[in-house]
Amino acid sequence: MSHTSEIAERVRPHRRDSCILVGFLVAATTLYGFLKLASEVVEGDTVAIDVMILQALRTAQDMTVPVGPTWLKTVLIDFTALGGAPILALVTLLAVGFLAAQRKWATAAFVVLSICGGAVLSALIKTVFSRERPELVPHLVEVASPSFPSGHAMNSAIVYLTLAVLLARSQEPRRLQVYLISIAVCLTLLVGTTRVFLGVHWPSDVLAGWMVGAAWAALCSLGAKMLQNSRRIERPAHETPV
Repeated sequence: MSHTSEIAERVRPHRRDSCILVGFLVAATTLYGFLKLASEVVEGDTVAIDVMILQALRTAQDMTVPVGPTWLKTVLIDFTALGGAPILALVTLLAVGFLAAQRKWATAAFVVLSICGGAVLSALIKTVFSRERPELVPHLVEVASPSFPSGHAMNSAIVYLTLAVLLARSQEPRRLQVYLISIAVCLTLLVGTTRVFLGVHWPSDVLAGWMVGAAWAALCSLGAKMLQNSRRIERPAHETPV
């Protein structure tokens, strides 16, 4: 074994431990943040800032008219669909197909279970809190489910972040991993922002959705890491012994 290979073998366990630690920290921090925010929402402590932000996104003369150019409303309605069930299901299907084409069957199955589990979690949390939608401003799209947390924000975070993390773990080089995760973060933030702009969610709903989604993605990443270490799902090519 070359000197470079020996160094790589020594560094690899430390990198593995660091990734696990970061995953736990992200999950713990975001879950704590969600619980803290949920407590404040229940007590009504977020009402003032929620109202202020929603009102700031509408013109003072007519609350039915959003701020910005006239085309912005149409664009954001299109963007908010990126967090809807049909698009998220399609993205998940494409990601699973990509993994299947690489014959990473176990990883593909783990992705399906992770996304489905996240969807169930989202529905359960909404049912528990049953917060009313904001009636402060007219809704620019039709909605029916409870408000807290934002399903679009949470489900987009669950799908995009989880897929990005799991796909990134099975890909190389590192710049591709960074690209996948960066795109996922941008899509997640974009979808959540549109929900507030369209008046169908309080800002605290969206923030809560982001937190739970990020926590779920972090936990899925930890699960994938442990399963890869135990060889129950496929390891990245650069970690697979020759």
